Amino acid sequence: MKIIWDFTAVVEVCYKRLGCFTDSPPWSGIPGRQLAGLPSSPENVNTKFFLYTRDNILKYQKISATNPSTIKASNFRTHRKTRFIIHGHLAGADLPWITNMCRVQYDYYVNCILTDWRGGSSGLYTDAVNNVRIVGAELVYLVNLLEKDYGYSPANIHFIGHSLGAHAAGEAGRRKPGIGRITGLDPAGPLFQYTPTMVRLDPSDAEFVDIIHTHAGILQTCGHLDFYPNGGKKMPGCKQLRVPPASRNINDLMKEYRSIGCGHKRSLRYYAESIIIPNGFVGYQCETYRAFVLGDCFPCPKEGCPLMGHYADRFLHKTEKEQQKVYLNTGPSPPYAHKASFLGLSFGRGTFQPGNTYLNYIDTEISGNISKVEFLWKMHLSHVHGGCMGAEEVTIISGENGNMSVFCGHGTVRPSTWQPLVLC
Repeated sequence: MKIIWDFTAVVEVCYKRLGCFTDSPPWSGIPGRQLAGLPSSPENVNTKFFLYTRDNILKYQKISATNPSTIKASNFRTHRKTRFIIHGHLAGADLPWITNMCRVQYDYYVNCILTDWRGGSSGLYTDAVNNVRIVGAELVYLVNLLEKDYGYSPANIHFIGHSLGAHAAGEAGRRKPGIGRITGLDPAGPLFQYTPTMVRLDPSDAEFVDIIHTHAGILQTCGHLDFYPNGGKKMPGCKQLRVPPASRNINDLMKEYRSIGCGHKRSLRYYAESIIIPNGFVGYQCETYRAFVLGDCFPCPKEGCPLMGHYADRFLHKTEKEQQKVYLNTGPSPPYAHKASFLGLSFGRGTFQPGNTYLNYIDTEISGNISKVEFLWKMHLSHVHGGCMGAEEVTIISGENGNMSVFCGHGTVRPSTWQPLVLC
């Protein structure tokens, strides 16, 4: 280790394997990033890599770039894609969820590597922010070894980072061009929001960058596809957190928030569920959440809609431009996937005007395929403008067991008959 001193202040620290790190701007001393200090040593951050494959689903194999024989003896295979899952600040309680994200991929031929950096993330938030750079450098050190010794292409690598882990992935991508994909799960906001792209995750860090924003993290767009479930602020099933006073110490604030950060953790849950429910999180490209709620962004265009989570890379136009905003809603409890039904109704006779099409967008939780939709109209003044296209109630029957959902949408169609109408 080499430390360069500038009279009384340490301005740069260098490590033989990982290179040099400075605390000069933009790493500190800029608006939105008023912190000082340098990252801890690689020994203190203690980044570890735990490999899971379909050949060792239940028990990981520890691999290390500083001990290449561990890779050779492991189940790592060069013909498989490799996914690194990287946790965030104070991640102890979340590690079972993160580990399961590797285990649920047992049907897929992948190398799934849990990146454990609790040595550098378990202390003060500001220290963990500085240590993100060490984790990024350690990831690149391993990727470089795989490329050199095994001919493994960075294009086959997918970094999946939660909170600070998302920015660690971004740091790795900044250092190593050609990474195939980075998924940011609610990338951390404090000390990253509206900072230069060199400091935080941004679209230039990988060939494809997708983000899931769930309340506590960075709100600005920072990927090719930025998903904002439920508007990206309040998650169903989570209590709304009070806005803290600006004078609060950032470390005290983050420690308190981390213990109750339900919304922040939702991104992990959504991504894990998206692996096993491929079409569950359909998103709609929209400029604002309000426009999405008003139905201005439906239906999906001919090229289709993006899927939030694991299968976001299936969207054909995913990298056509950066900062594409995508909105959707989720449920309050598992399964979170919110299957939305969008109905276009056309009638040739009856109380509707012949030849007209009446369209209403309905967002509701439905399991299974829709087998029947029933509309019951009752002529009553209180229902004329009361929603459900003027109907008192709309019933959707779906799934093999005939599960029934009763709800009200929004509409302005004026009914003039008492007859029930059934569409089969």
